[in-house]
Amino acid sequence: MEKIALISVSDKTGLLETARVVQDAGYKIIATGGTAKAIKEAGIEATEVSDFTGFPEILGGRVKTLHPKIHAGILARRKNKQDLEILEQKKIALIDIVIINLYPFKETISKQGISLEEAVENIDIGGPSMIRAAAKNFESVTVIVSPLQYPELISQLKSEKATTPEFRKKCAAKAFEHTAFYDALIQDYFHSQFLQEETFSEKLVLAFEKKFECRYGENPHQRGAFYGRPISPAGIASAKQLNGKELSFNNIYDADAALELLSEFEEPAAVIVKHTNPCGAASAEKIENAFEKALDCDKLSAFGGIIALNRQCNIETAVQITSFFNEIVIAPAFENKALEKLREKKNLRILESKQIRPDKFDFKKINSGLLVQEKDSLSLNEKDLQFVSEKKPSENQLRDLLFAWKIAKHVKSNAIVLAKEKATVGIGAGQMSRVDSVEFAIKKSGAIHKKSVLASDGFFPFRDSIDIAAKAGIEAIMEPGGSIQDKEVIQAANQHKIALVFSGKRHFKH
Repeated sequence: MEKIALISVSDKTGLLETARVVQDAGYKIIATGGTAKAIKEAGIEATEVSDFTGFPEILGGRVKTLHPKIHAGILARRKNKQDLEILEQKKIALIDIVIINLYPFKETISKQGISLEEAVENIDIGGPSMIRAAAKNFESVTVIVSPLQYPELISQLKSEKATTPEFRKKCAAKAFEHTAFYDALIQDYFHSQFLQEETFSEKLVLAFEKKFECRYGENPHQRGAFYGRPISPAGIASAKQLNGKELSFNNIYDADAALELLSEFEEPAAVIVKHTNPCGAASAEKIENAFEKALDCDKLSAFGGIIALNRQCNIETAVQITSFFNEIVIAPAFENKALEKLREKKNLRILESKQIRPDKFDFKKINSGLLVQEKDSLSLNEKDLQFVSEKKPSENQLRDLLFAWKIAKHVKSNAIVLAKEKATVGIGAGQMSRVDSVEFAIKKSGAIHKKSVLASDGFFPFRDSIDIAAKAGIEAIMEPGGSIQDKEVIQAANQHKIALVFSGKRHFKH
């Protein structure tokens, strides 16, 4: 019986070598338009699909493979007598190999200024149908959806003139993965075009592509991989590595946290992150001064940390960075001299990354489920605040309170941030009680917490934290308010002559 291979590819990578091996293995090739043309021009025999089906392409090429001679030839069960009898009656040939990659929908919608009409025309219909049909019939049919699969196909056809059941099963799994990803991109695009008012879809479909496998996950006994958004990646997913060892699982997670925090600032700013928590952040007129102030917050914790800058890294900043051990430096650009200096540390990972564009949603994985929420993109200014104490904050204190509030949004709850002169001077993170976080922030700051301000991500349930802050010399506090003990807390602030401000908003980060 004649063996047939159907080939229809938009990506012609490796096409000719593969087609030649398919032909040499005894398969008759049928192919669509551009694929058939490329194969024939290379001296390989190929039959146009329209000639094979006896039906011309219509609707501008929208209908060419949606035909019983194609789908019956793919879907017929070779061990089913009735299926084979029907094919014989209808004079339909079996198709044993299907090599298809789809219209470039992802590449099309990635372009700037693409029209809806262009996007729609690059939605493949016949291709996914043939892929799914071939994958469903994996017992007899080999389906190939990527040039990355060509080498193994070529190897098997050269040695056996056919494919093994194990290979066909793997190919079927890859095929359904391929069409699911393709459909997810289309779904995401159509949702953005026509369902913008529907924040949370009834069906959540996520599409990510593997960028690379990590050496391990959070710990050496765990495997890990890094996946990125296929359309307009931002942040670490699009960063360019200029030096150092490959990024680890934890490097990527920490670097993302650093860029998220950095996105709060328009003025020159530097942040240092350790285990996703800030251990220093500051803004200043010059980036080298911002970094110096950020480092002064907690030099001990900064050791082995992640550094992120929102301005070009200059030589002055590079000299400071190379004075101690750190894992990663991220900046939108690097001066030549700064890059030379940083590269003296051979293992230092240097990443060039533009300012992050925050995602619309935040995801938290639980067993057998996914929590989805809007990104915490809340920002505050003076008009949003309630000044509840007898003493009001000075202009500089108010500036520092708003600065500390930005940082608190990125610190694990319970979060306490001490700040002075647009720089953190102490951070208490992830404690089980707010009092512990206050005490920890003061302890970490050493002596520099005097005359600083304090921001809390959640309200104070009792006055004890106010008493501790007053004893440490803290002069102004911002917290959400809303506790049943607010009167007691305000009374404590008045007794200690502390300026107390309610934000009306909390910033929990679990």
